[in-house]
Amino acid sequence: MKKTLLIVGCGKVAFRVAPLLHKRYRLLGLCRKPENICKLRAHAITPILGDLDQPDSLDKLAGIAHAVLHLAPPPSYGLKDLRTTHLLAALTRGTLVKRRILPHRLIYISTSGVYGDCQGSWVSENHPLNPTNERAWRRVNAESQIRNWGLRNDVQVSILRVPGIYAADRLPLARLRQHTPVLSADEDSYTNHIHADDLARIIAAALHHGKSGRVYHASDDSHLKMGDYFDLVADYFGLPRPPRIPRYQANKYISPNLMSFMNESRRLTNNRIKQELRIKLLYPTVAIGITKTIQHESNEVMLLE
Repeated sequence: MKKTLLIVGCGKVAFRVAPLLHKRYRLLGLCRKPENICKLRAHAITPILGDLDQPDSLDKLAGIAHAVLHLAPPPSYGLKDLRTTHLLAALTRGTLVKRRILPHRLIYISTSGVYGDCQGSWVSENHPLNPTNERAWRRVNAESQIRNWGLRNDVQVSILRVPGIYAADRLPLARLRQHTPVLSADEDSYTNHIHADDLARIIAAALHHGKSGRVYHASDDSHLKMGDYFDLVADYFGLPRPPRIPRYQANKYISPNLMSFMNESRRLTNNRIKQELRIKLLYPTVAIGITKTIQHESNEVMLLE
């Protein structure tokens, strides 16, 4: 008999991982908008209506799943992730009085932004956290809530810290066409990447092999600087490379959101996913990922952009 997996945050990543899990799990998905029900069903995910911002709508979640995949982002404001607070409370509700069963495992998809700026150093999963903006603080808060909840309730919790996700439909083509500048090479920051298909495989592996209380970097083998990444994409699609500017001019020409990423430089190690999760990356570098997976979709992507 199949176990049941509850997916919270049914977006593009969830739809990529779903086909990898059908043989082992019956898939349920929290659905905030009724108009998205058909999308979930198209991926063989049974929708459950509920909204993480409305805790009273989450009563159906208690006791329904053997495992939980938490992909939902935090709110867009504040230092705490109240969506995770509401989810954990809903999963726990009624477990004592009505003898509902807690999930045995929970996988949380976090971000590598929790490390802040590491000045280009190599960063392992044991590196101290140093969030430098509210977005990262919300992720740190979510991780802490989940770790503590897992310890209190004897639930196996694994955390995947994910860098920039790319795929045919997740490339900076609009920024390249707008000639958004990047930093000069000597002042540029290292960035990290993972192809969406490899991320889906890492998530599936974490559900099967992830150790309790363990953090994993869901990152490929690339160690590109951000400008080099933009150049690589521009060259592939025959677009002009972005102009390079010194850091002191950046705030005049680069949006605060993009600048927040350019202010952080680190290189993620990924030995754990290879050794403990038994992952062999399909696309170990961005260059390989673009060449192998985007070539046949490039015309479609150019039209969509």
